[in-house]
Amino acid sequence: MDLKFPFQIPLRPIKGFGGMKYENRGSMKVAFLIMLAYIVTQILQWSFSGFLVNVMRLEHINILWIGATFVLPYLLFCISNWCVTTLMQGEGSFKDIAMATAYALMPIIIIHLPLIPISNIITLEEAAFYWFFYSFAIFWFVVMLFLGIMTVHQYTVAKTLGTFFLTIVVMGIIVFIMLLLFSLGQQIHVFFSTIYEEIRIR
Repeated sequence: MDLKFPFQIPLRPIKGFGGMKYENRGSMKVAFLIMLAYIVTQILQWSFSGFLVNVMRLEHINILWIGATFVLPYLLFCISNWCVTTLMQGEGSFKDIAMATAYALMPIIIIHLPLIPISNIITLEEAAFYWFFYSFAIFWFVVMLFLGIMTVHQYTVAKTLGTFFLTIVVMGIIVFIMLLLFSLGQQIHVFFSTIYEEIRIR
């Protein structure tokens, strides 16, 4: 495992993602470690950030919340992007998409971790600088994700933008279908539970 490579990608994203795809410098094991580091970073932020910038209550942090806020969106994006790019002659595999998405998280980990102790010593006036760097890390992630998807699929900028739009649409459709199936499952459960109770009582 090349643990130095993820730290090199944020500085030269196009070359880095190209090396990940064509020189086999990427690894799903490293991608998994990056995702784990991101989750740990989020938990530390929610738990130990200063009260001036902490918007999350500690009692709300649980495995389901982590899954809903990161794991599921990550999988949903990868699946949706793979579906879209398969139809649009993208060169990237599902593994390439999963690795590029995970590696793109590096700016958030690199910037947000040092912000945790800093958030405990800043004043209200200085909180603006905290939010600037916090937002910059997310912006950097979005740029890296865009460049990563563009590179692994060998798309133009315009085609990548179109792909992202369609990916979001597909994500919405999948969520709608999942909610529909969940609602239908609940209704079926209630229906059979009612029948069972009627039979049992009689």
